[in-house]
Amino acid sequence: MVTEFDALVRNHTWDLVPAPPDCNVLSNRWVFAEKTNPDGSLEREKARLVARGFEQIPGYDFGDTFSPVLKLATLRLLLGIAVSNAWPLHQLDISNAFLHGTLKEEVYMRQPVGFIDPEHPDYVCRLRKSIYGLRQAPRAWFQCLSQALRDFGFVASQTDPSLFIYRSGSALLYMLVYVDDLVITGNDSSIIQQLLGHLRSKFALRDLGRLSYFLGLEVHYTSTGLILNQRKYILELLERSGMAQAKSISTPCTPDQLVQSGSDLSPAFDNPSLYRSIVGGLHYLSFTRPDISFAVNHVSQFQHSPTEAHWAAVKRIMRYLQGTITQGLLFQRSTHSQLHGYSDASFASCPKDRKSISGFAVFHGSNLVSWSTRKQKAVARSSTECEYRALATLASEVIWLQALLTELGQAPSSSPVLWCDNLGATYLAHNPVFHTRSKHLEIEFHFVRDWVNKQQLHVRYLPATDQLANVLTKPLTRQAFHGFCSKFHLSEVPLVGA
Repeated sequence: MVTEFDALVRNHTWDLVPAPPDCNVLSNRWVFAEKTNPDGSLEREKARLVARGFEQIPGYDFGDTFSPVLKLATLRLLLGIAVSNAWPLHQLDISNAFLHGTLKEEVYMRQPVGFIDPEHPDYVCRLRKSIYGLRQAPRAWFQCLSQALRDFGFVASQTDPSLFIYRSGSALLYMLVYVDDLVITGNDSSIIQQLLGHLRSKFALRDLGRLSYFLGLEVHYTSTGLILNQRKYILELLERSGMAQAKSISTPCTPDQLVQSGSDLSPAFDNPSLYRSIVGGLHYLSFTRPDISFAVNHVSQFQHSPTEAHWAAVKRIMRYLQGTITQGLLFQRSTHSQLHGYSDASFASCPKDRKSISGFAVFHGSNLVSWSTRKQKAVARSSTECEYRALATLASEVIWLQALLTELGQAPSSSPVLWCDNLGATYLAHNPVFHTRSKHLEIEFHFVRDWVNKQQLHVRYLPATDQLANVLTKPLTRQAFHGFCSKFHLSEVPLVGA
């Protein structure tokens, strides 16, 4: 607490003033937390003075609150680029980050408990800088950091505002920002050191060295690249769900289980809060595990009123993770840097509403950088329609990634290729065929055909047996499941000491 309070005073966070009449004075509290290492050991203890931002009044003591959040597809894309170019990956942390943001509004807060000024016990804190808990604190901090990076010469990306790009002659640097956690990579180590000096002059900077643990993602380096893994997080989920001693299983879901969990005959699960907590954790885990994406999407649909059958489906995912705890997503040096993607849809597969499931996977070179499993918003009248909707979703993602690569100065030399296993959808992407059966489709989906006609996208057919996105849209046999997952470049990370 003393360390935190000293940081607040040193940063000139507030002025002690008499409380103005009719002002909104916020209360506050101390929050204590422990920060752990990837192996679960204690790194340090933290104390934070947090304002009760829920007491703020819109338009009175706060206005805009939006602050951009890093897209994990951007992180994966940047990791692949760094590995392919053999660039270093550097990690930074800024202490007391929110305290650096300057407030535009007049905000008043009570003096913190334990540190009340004995000469002015009735005074209040007129906040000059943002503080944790304020509605506008993330925005104020991001604006402050953005200005510091612009002063050095960085430019914010238009496709992902959490990405900053620096170019000077042959020097090229990229920085990813997630609140107070920063990742830097580039081709000039001397410029990186200059940047560190610039940031140290403005903030309390902690240089964490080589990227190893970021947003709960563990980074393991190999002779050919790196592996993203969430072993520590899987262990936490297994403990929370009571599955730490469960026997492992070879697949995360089965077709029979899909039918059962869609039934209304199963009794209600007696701990819906636990269900929601575990499913939320599984969703975060799927950021590095495309192999559980479909299963997690399925159980996520029942969080409002889970049944025993739904909980059984969750436990099966946990048993699968028990046996694959050391698996992670491999990034290795790629022989080419082209974008290509796979799209698939399972027609009317939801037994409840007969909506279809869309899935896609996008590769940059040989590295998987983006994937998705989602239920379609409208009921499709044919397999061609649902496959075309999935293809349109893939096209949107690929176009965004292509724009991002262009900003990074890594534009592909040829147009991306989209692979689809439905002939009708591929025909529809090239020509206005099947008019009577497709005219009801929303016009927005026909932008695929526009991009294809401009030769900026290529849509190709491939057999269903080679469709990698199958694993994202339906339960598969063990042999088919593991065959497709191997092409996602999921790799084993040896346990420490093994």
